[in-house]
Amino acid sequence: MSRVFLVALLCLAAVLAGPLLLDTYTINILIRSFLFAAVALSVDLLWGYSGFLTFGQSAFFGVGAYAAALCFSQFGYSPWIGLLSLVAALGAAALLALVQGWLSFYHGSTPLYASVVSLVVPVVVTQILFSGGIFTGSSSGLTAYDTPDFEIEDWFRIAGVFMVLVTTVAVIFVRSDAGRVLVALRDNEARCAYLGLNTARQRILLLVVTACIAAIAGWLYAGSSGVVAPELAGFVFGTELVIWVALGGRGTLLGPVLGTILIDFTSSYASGSLPFLWKLLLGIAFILVIVALPQGLIPAVTGRLRRKRAENVVPGLAAAKPRPRPDPDQVAIYLDSVSRSFGSLKILEAISFKARPGELVSLVGPNGAGKTTLMRCLSDGAERSGGRIAINGHDIGTLPPYRCVGFGLGRKFQTANVFDTLSVAECLAVARVRLHLPSFWRRADTLELPQAALDILRATSLDQALATPAMLLSHGQKQALELAMVVALEPSVVLLDEPTAGLTQQERRQIGGVLTDLAITHGLCLLLVEHDLDFVREISSRVVVLHQGRLVLDGTVQDVIASELVRTIYAGAAHG
Repeated sequence: MSRVFLVALLCLAAVLAGPLLLDTYTINILIRSFLFAAVALSVDLLWGYSGFLTFGQSAFFGVGAYAAALCFSQFGYSPWIGLLSLVAALGAAALLALVQGWLSFYHGSTPLYASVVSLVVPVVVTQILFSGGIFTGSSSGLTAYDTPDFEIEDWFRIAGVFMVLVTTVAVIFVRSDAGRVLVALRDNEARCAYLGLNTARQRILLLVVTACIAAIAGWLYAGSSGVVAPELAGFVFGTELVIWVALGGRGTLLGPVLGTILIDFTSSYASGSLPFLWKLLLGIAFILVIVALPQGLIPAVTGRLRRKRAENVVPGLAAAKPRPRPDPDQVAIYLDSVSRSFGSLKILEAISFKARPGELVSLVGPNGAGKTTLMRCLSDGAERSGGRIAINGHDIGTLPPYRCVGFGLGRKFQTANVFDTLSVAECLAVARVRLHLPSFWRRADTLELPQAALDILRATSLDQALATPAMLLSHGQKQALELAMVVALEPSVVLLDEPTAGLTQQERRQIGGVLTDLAITHGLCLLLVEHDLDFVREISSRVVVLHQGRLVLDGTVQDVIASELVRTIYAGAAHG
């Protein structure tokens, strides 16, 4: 943190001293470059850190610029008018971002759809400006309006200080516990939802904040230049911002800032002497960087140093305050006539059963019986076609996964579902975000986990690999990490879809011991999908058998082993 502040102070000193060393033309160009760099940084926060490829930040820049220009042209400039125009810029940008976010990040939307919406926003804003007639200046824009009475050197310092402050705050944020959630969203949004995080709300909030950054930059641009045009809010400028971020290195913050300043400053000189060739050279450079250095220039230069620093930051583990055991008399899982169909095709039909705390219920059946579909229905209210599901007495209705998690539900997927670019410790920290609000300016030195999660880490030796990126773990370690993340939520109901798939015999024994301990020692209710009947026999307290979407048997392990019906079902599946 001290290094960040030291670099920020040096940059501020350079900005303040810059007008003493630079000529007027260079100063004028750099004012624009500084403001464009701040907007590019907002694109990097959205694209590089949260994974939302957006072409719409230019719209918020244009909104900020036109808010200032319209107020100054209609009412003249005074400090009060300036403050009013800034409030108008922020309010309009925030409102537009809320609308865009609502259209882009509803439950079930795709990243491609969100990017398409971001393409439409600058087109709509530009058309509104074109159709504004004399009021907005139409295609000619607005000029010759009153502006704050500052010298060009003052504007250089204002724009430079704004860029440095925004960059510093952004760097501190992305290195904090809260900033780590952005990377988790980029890596695996579905897992975030099943860790109880409202991903749509987080993305919309980030979009609003970055929209305000772009709007302030636009407001400063209008005040410093005295000229605004619809192109400032247009799709072309939005695309240029994406290109600058890609060239500098997305997910680095400093890369897009430095890349934008360098490219915009160079363009001001090269576009005059090489008006057509410069665009061609810039396009070729973009293609070369994307092909040879897909992460951009800055990561190629500093990636090794950043990885080395990241490996040295490992929090200590500590036991969280234990929570009361679930009431054994309460019904943890309740299903009443649950069905799932696609048109006339029935996947599940009239599924009804109950499970209580302390039970380890195995859900078995041949392939295509509907086991994984039932898991989806239990963890996402929108998946069910009919019937009723309650978790710990709460009817899930049509609620999304993050709301179901709030009722005490945790889900482990069939394929290990973790955050590949985060370390083991960081994955576990993200799993605790729902229970403990993370800091926005620092990272905690201690990671508090429930005793059950600590037991999983120690049983699988993951407590010795806290700094290891999840992508480097073995298959068995990833399975154990995902289970530890789910348990870190402190759920009372855990859904597990084939947790031993692809594991060695020793790893199976480890996972079996962990699951038994969760049910017996910690009183959790576990619903387990499993094909290995020997494994089911060893750990289960009850077995539910599905066949062709129907529940055909619900009884003890011995009931299932002795059932002629079960043998017939599996024999038929094997024969088929």
